[in-house]
Amino acid sequence: MLLKELSALASPLSQGQVEKLKQFTAELNPIQQAWVSGYLAASANAVGAVASAPAAQASQIITILYGSQTGNGRGVAETLAQKAQEQGYSVNLTSMADYKARALKQETLLLVVVSTHGEGEAPDDAMQLHEFLASKRAPKLDNLHYSVLALGDSSYEFFCQTGKDFDARLAALGAKALTPIVECDVDYEESADAWTDSVLEAVKPHLESSTNAASASVVPISAAQAGASQYTKKAPYTAEILVSQKLTGRDSDRDVRHVEIDLGESGIEYQVGDALGVWFSNNLELVDEVLAQLELSGDESVEVSKQSTTLKQALVDSKELTQLYPGFIQNWAELSGDKSLQALASDKSKTREFMLTQQVVDIIKAYPAKVEAQAFVDLLRPLTPRLYSIASSQAEVEAEVHLTVALVEDERNGQARFGGASHFLASAEEGQEVKVYVEPNNNFRLPESPDTPVIMIGPGTGVAPFRAFMQQRSSDGVEGNSWLFFGNPHFEQDFLYQTEWQQYLKSGELTQLDVAFSRDQEHKIYVQHRISEQAEQVWQWLQNGAHIYICGDAERMAKDVHQALLDVAQTQGGLSSEDAASYLDTLRVEKRYQKDVY
Repeated sequence: MLLKELSALASPLSQGQVEKLKQFTAELNPIQQAWVSGYLAASANAVGAVASAPAAQASQIITILYGSQTGNGRGVAETLAQKAQEQGYSVNLTSMADYKARALKQETLLLVVVSTHGEGEAPDDAMQLHEFLASKRAPKLDNLHYSVLALGDSSYEFFCQTGKDFDARLAALGAKALTPIVECDVDYEESADAWTDSVLEAVKPHLESSTNAASASVVPISAAQAGASQYTKKAPYTAEILVSQKLTGRDSDRDVRHVEIDLGESGIEYQVGDALGVWFSNNLELVDEVLAQLELSGDESVEVSKQSTTLKQALVDSKELTQLYPGFIQNWAELSGDKSLQALASDKSKTREFMLTQQVVDIIKAYPAKVEAQAFVDLLRPLTPRLYSIASSQAEVEAEVHLTVALVEDERNGQARFGGASHFLASAEEGQEVKVYVEPNNNFRLPESPDTPVIMIGPGTGVAPFRAFMQQRSSDGVEGNSWLFFGNPHFEQDFLYQTEWQQYLKSGELTQLDVAFSRDQEHKIYVQHRISEQAEQVWQWLQNGAHIYICGDAERMAKDVHQALLDVAQTQGGLSSEDAASYLDTLRVEKRYQKDVY
């Protein structure tokens, strides 16, 4: 702000100097700006002072950038920053969303932690930097040393693609790798810890520890997290389930639950838009079926994460049984010696398709093999918590948190198969314990101004965060400027939270509700069709500054809705297909187009 006004003030600088100063400071990160400010102040007080010491300290800054959709990347980056500070190094820890891309050419040490979202997409907070590096505007980075930790899920085709993109592009711009890129699967903790140790060792020749480094460091906790709970993914809170109530009708072909959890005296706080991490135990009947197929008792002693336990306990509490990954299929194909499974395992595309319809027990039944208890445990992924969009606002429910959970259920060869966490929550009885933690989602937030219109698109359980949004807006006394698109198969059986939406409409807190019940007529109608029908009004809301939110299925719904919005921009805004895509990208960068998809 001061620089913008500088040219209009009585200044000892020429206009040319002012422009150079503007250009220079625009390329600096916060640490560099602070150092320049101190350096200029010191120079003014001691013209003859030597600046070599401050300059040396400035060169000792390690910049850590993270791009994270669900919070895992941010957590790894914060741990890395903390360890670097403990070793005496100055750290600039920044979300890619808050980083000035043009400051890259001033960096000398850069550590990147970035996840891949969906099918090879950059997470929302990494989009702009990712695009900048791929553009012709990206500068040469011959003075930069870097390392990349890529987070991903090998179940997807473009595993760790965003991290690979950053690594390749930095190298192409002349930067030198401190260590090779490390690609992490969903069980990333061990690999991430090893990478953290290796990069901190690799930076040593490029900097020296400084006893006063902490004073120049950026503390690896954002202001928004300053009051964060002590309960985390690694140290969850043991809460109590109050309610697990079926929302869908008795004739519905799906079982959707409204789950209420008591946070007790934990002091846990969350914002609307956040997710709740839920640790669960595998179903005992499923575990027994696995043991019977393997002809193991379950009493065998095994080691998990360097801790001794029984095989049965490991399968109940520590290992994934309901979600497959390519490595298990490949290893089991070798163990079983089955040629058909080996052929399938060698085809990545077929493997991914196969995994969607199978669980561990289905594989070991169809392709029998003898395996020792410890060897079997070692083949399995660690159990990971599931994230659910929070369906409540603490402004209304206080020390509770609500979820909207669809039971994942299928039948294979006459045998029922369930999703691990959804079955755990759906079958829970009042008073049952559950370990939980809050996963902040800064990429899914209500606008700062209550006067800003919001368009919420949430078919099925995707409506969950919008229930939280409306509770918060109601508590804040916000009326109108809100529009919900909801869809499900049948009006009578599947209209989730119907009474609540009708009450919000009646009170005027919800301006408009458009519903799409796909199977209540001969031709299927989905939310994207309702958007197209309301194209003129949707465009008008966007022109009035509306924020768009999408929650739900990433594979089909989110893509179809995105296409409908592109069509709106073209038909109502007169934009070309390229300009429409650019328009939506701009909305995403401005956080006016936010997604919580899975």
